[in-house]
Amino acid sequence: MKMKLLGLAIASLLASTAATAASYQAGDFVVRGGATIVDPDNNNETVNVPALGGDTPLSVSVEDNTQLGLNFVYFYSSNWAVELLAATPFKHDIILHDPQGIAAGVFEIEGLDVNGATLAEVTHLPPTLSALYYFNTGTNFMPYVGAGINYTVFFDEEFESAPQSLGFNDLDLDGSWGIALQVGADYQLGNNWHINASARYIDINTEANFMIGDEITGSADVDIDPMVYSIMLGYKF
Repeated sequence: MKMKLLGLAIASLLASTAATAASYQAGDFVVRGGATIVDPDNNNETVNVPALGGDTPLSVSVEDNTQLGLNFVYFYSSNWAVELLAATPFKHDIILHDPQGIAAGVFEIEGLDVNGATLAEVTHLPPTLSALYYFNTGTNFMPYVGAGINYTVFFDEEFESAPQSLGFNDLDLDGSWGIALQVGADYQLGNNWHINASARYIDINTEANFMIGDEITGSADVDIDPMVYSIMLGYKF
């Protein structure tokens, strides 16, 4: 009797799992929300100041930031879907690197050390539209791959007070178009709820232009090219 009950329990569990595993069909709509971190490429980008002879030993890098991420996914079939990645605005510190200590000579301020100082803060939104392909595993674990296109818009670019006191002003970052590649997986918790994890590469390249005083122009080609990691809770409608 106990073996019969155990067999019925296992059969019931397998049936429940199978029903859960076949959770996506054409016309399904999924909304996800959770933590998303944008982790930029750590390569330092050279600062170009024509009045100082072009490229300088100064360089900049971009710090990471975490915000609320949102996904909206529509399924055209059990395998193919289209996804829109959205988020609350990301804010990044731009760090100035001056390993040779040339800033003191440039600005004629003895003892000036700006190596590692926060130069500015910028805000951006990176909406990304991707096509996803889900693999049939027959389990609650449902991996997928994706590819798409990103447009990143920058706004609220502003130098910190210390660089402003040295004459840095009028910071502007161009918008960026680029490709996006990702891998991810859903783990089904029931008929509607699931946990999602994903990692994606986004090609984000921009040019930062600025002024020093009223006449000296400067620029830096910034290859942000971040890895974007997300952990989200999703619901299927």
